[in-house]
Amino acid sequence: MTMSTQPFHFLHQLESDDVLRIVAVLVAAWFGAALVRWLLRQLAERMQPNIRLLILRVIPLARLSIWLVALTLAVPILIEPSLQNVITLLASVGLVLAFVLKDYASSLVAGLVTILENPYQPGDWVEMDGVYGEVKLISLRAVHLVTPEDNLVMIPHYHFWSKKISNATNGSHSLMCVANFYLHPDHDGKAVQASLLAVGESSSLRQAGTKLAVAVQEKPWGTHYKLKAYVSESRDQFQFITDLTLRGKEALRGMGIGFANAVLAVESGK
Repeated sequence: MTMSTQPFHFLHQLESDDVLRIVAVLVAAWFGAALVRWLLRQLAERMQPNIRLLILRVIPLARLSIWLVALTLAVPILIEPSLQNVITLLASVGLVLAFVLKDYASSLVAGLVTILENPYQPGDWVEMDGVYGEVKLISLRAVHLVTPEDNLVMIPHYHFWSKKISNATNGSHSLMCVANFYLHPDHDGKAVQASLLAVGESSSLRQAGTKLAVAVQEKPWGTHYKLKAYVSESRDQFQFITDLTLRGKEALRGMGIGFANAVLAVESGK
């Protein structure tokens, strides 16, 4: 077997001094990265909030630079610095990266498909991978969602291949909102339906000209009402649901209708 067919033939025959040098480089890089992180964090805590955030963002870049320098120093110890060996090493690293970053590549391809097929767009309210929020940005790698709690969630596009995506607005500025009411089963259902429809029609946040609906379902513990209406602006959906819920409860209390008590239902075995 020739040297050219042996695996890792481009590596040096390491001696004890070479091993010690490599270990020294790695240890120095580890301590250097830790020291830079500590110093920058100490500096950031003494700055104004906007400057503090800028300094904290520099920490990952500084640590990455230190490890790249360490890698630059360690590689010539490991391999003979010839053109053929460098090409062989780069090819080996490329194969490893292709395997490790396959999900990243899948996200890039899915990002292109997303942009072309346009299943959602900035401003849409979507649910994907268990996260519901407004689409703020569609990058090549991920979609950026802002949740109702004002959290930014980045979901890689490769979820587009296998996960279901629910789009509540689909390019529209309006969406359907649902206010839930859980009532004691002993009441006049027609009167409740009419009262809830009146509550929905009188809301200033409802989109004019859209239909309202009341869905009713009997449960073991009571009656479940769903007041469905379209909000005029998607960003007001939670305010709209709150308005419907509060005014709906007020109207139902004025009618003398009791609400279901799930705790009592469970305790009574129902």
